[in-house]
Amino acid sequence: MPCPMRYPTSFRTLAYAALASSLLLTAACKRTDSVAADDVTSAEDQGQGDEENAATSDLVEAASPQDATDTNSATVADAAELRSLTAGCFTRTYDAKTRTLTLDFGTTNCLCADGRYRRGKIIAVFSGPYRQAGAVVTINYNNYFVNDNQHLGTRTITNLGAGSFDLNVQNASIVFANNGGTTAWSSQRRYTRTAGFGTRTILDDAYSITGSLTGTNRRQVTYTATIKDPLIKKFTPGCARHFVAGTIEITSSKASTLLLNYDPSGTAACDNIASVTVNGRTRTIYLR
Repeated sequence: MPCPMRYPTSFRTLAYAALASSLLLTAACKRTDSVAADDVTSAEDQGQGDEENAATSDLVEAASPQDATDTNSATVADAAELRSLTAGCFTRTYDAKTRTLTLDFGTTNCLCADGRYRRGKIIAVFSGPYRQAGAVVTINYNNYFVNDNQHLGTRTITNLGAGSFDLNVQNASIVFANNGGTTAWSSQRRYTRTAGFGTRTILDDAYSITGSLTGTNRRQVTYTATIKDPLIKKFTPGCARHFVAGTIEITSSKASTLLLNYDPSGTAACDNIASVTVNGRTRTIYLR
């Protein structure tokens, strides 16, 4: 019996989800023999990592100053949208001399707008204005935890102009709470903006996403995750929670391969229906 369908009920504040929580198959559906445990763990781990990359990018862009040389400059996002993204969980400071933005979530867990608890700091250093072509933003974490799992590593965003950018993640890892193990990875993503450039809201944004990831899951199995058909992400209400199209191939060191298809119907519908193909067998899943 399939899991109950779960349609989004509110706007999801992850503006740059690469491989988001939709990959957390065991959280949404009971594991079956047709999906190997190692493959599911790889999907879960890279889903959690990429989802937090997405959240970090979203928060940094929203809180970035329009003028990188002015400490008192207005933020890229308008005040109302920035409040909705922060949910009052962090204190924002910006040092124009060093072009350093700090988002401090404090030392105790705070429930954020995306339903996750965070503590610690996100620190971003700008080479220039966030939306200027060629500008580079280097992001690091300081004692940063999400749902008590510690996130580490360096994220570099390179602006390509017209709202498109590359996201390069190096030596990243998640140390899971309660001795749950550690996953590590590096990834490269290109986000090509197809709608919404030049506005202060992210609700009209749309992206086509390509790239690949190499990592080791918490079971210490190495894997690669490659976007085969570009992932299509829209942020209009009703579409924001999941990709509306695209496929991802996950191949482990044990020679098993899983193909995740976000648009099995071929209609690019804003729904939570996807499919997984393993060993030539395809089954429908309902994304969390």
